[in-house]
Amino acid sequence: MSPEKYLSSDFISTAEAAVRRAGEFIAQERRRFRHEDVEFKGSSDLVSYVDRNAEEMLKKDLSALTPECGFINEESGVAGGSRPTVWIIDPLDGTTNFVHGIPFYAVSVALRYEKRTILGWVFDVPRNDMFFAAQGKGAFLNATPIHVGTALSLADAVVATGIPFRYFDRAEQYLLLMREVMTRCRGLRRLGSAALDLAYTAAGRFDGFWESHLSPWDVAAGALIVQEAGGIVSDYNGGEDYLFGRSIVAANKQVYPQMMELISKHRPG
Repeated sequence: MSPEKYLSSDFISTAEAAVRRAGEFIAQERRRFRHEDVEFKGSSDLVSYVDRNAEEMLKKDLSALTPECGFINEESGVAGGSRPTVWIIDPLDGTTNFVHGIPFYAVSVALRYEKRTILGWVFDVPRNDMFFAAQGKGAFLNATPIHVGTALSLADAVVATGIPFRYFDRAEQYLLLMREVMTRCRGLRRLGSAALDLAYTAAGRFDGFWESHLSPWDVAAGALIVQEAGGIVSDYNGGEDYLFGRSIVAANKQVYPQMMELISKHRPG
């Protein structure tokens, strides 16, 4: 099947409605959520019925729309992941923020066709903001075109990162990189949702973002949105394996090489 079907306005509208329904469910459940509802995948890796139910809603809606597609999901794993077209879903990116009532979490959904991400949505649930991109058609926030920021140097940039909540044996090296970035940039932020960090980079709110030990569902949609907004996205080696290679750097064209210089200095051998 050709990608034109997936890039049609009718298809995009129907898929976006499914993303929005999942986000509305999350917003509704936040008002009644209790800490007793939290479960633990790891000591700092939280999950709840909200994540699982939102994912089931998305799978049901998107399966009805595209019965030919496979899924790569955060909570329920891979189903038909070798098919030519695959949905990549994070039903609630920023679960720890959600649980603690910190208003920075999102639904992230991307569509991959023949190993290329062609559609991506990041729905900022607390702010009711929909970030979206389609391959070759640009990036948007609530239907308004967005572009990466105009900072000319790292000294003018606000940069975001994530602190790995596993792999504490590498914490010292990561902190050295953070320290050097802090001394070089205008401001460093850690807000707790890679999907939103990427969407904010696409919208020029951040000028760059880097993080390691992420999964495809954390970055698939946001990476496309950055690229369609005019930014550069790569792994720590400057290659294209940011989706499955567990490292990502995203920035505008001026800030990107300066970030890569520092990351290259401090990344593991």
